[in-house]
Amino acid sequence: MSPRINHFAVAPTLLQPMLDMEERLRASDLEHSLIELVKLRVSQINGCAYCIHMHTHDARNNGETEDRLHLLNAWHESSLYSERERAALIWAESLTRIETSRAPDDVYNAMAVQFPQPDQVALTLVITTINAWNRLAIGFAMPHPETRKATAA
Repeated sequence: MSPRINHFAVAPTLLQPMLDMEERLRASDLEHSLIELVKLRVSQINGCAYCIHMHTHDARNNGETEDRLHLLNAWHESSLYSERERAALIWAESLTRIETSRAPDDVYNAMAVQFPQPDQVALTLVITTINAWNRLAIGFAMPHPETRKATAA
């Protein structure tokens, strides 16, 4: 896959509001580990290699365990995630798959039990922004950094 354009170089002023939003979300009351899990899960759903690479490394660098990273794609079946994380993840999946989920009341209510209203807004904006970043990275074919080339079997 060849990159199409470098959207940061082509339109930095258009991207600045998204970067500002990221800064505000980092300053919110949401735990950094939760933000990284949500970003990684949404990126898995969207198939964004660049963002999966970034958020896996960011989560690991901030103390996330290998087991939780490896099992995130199957979090529904794992006991490694707290009720708060589970509520955030199901909300993230519902909003990412909005065309089929329609963000049902039971999913919202499960999330609302775990998050006060300001955090509900912050969490929803985390989900919104990572979906936007995924679309930029996939649309412009951003390659993820290569840390090690795979060898043929």
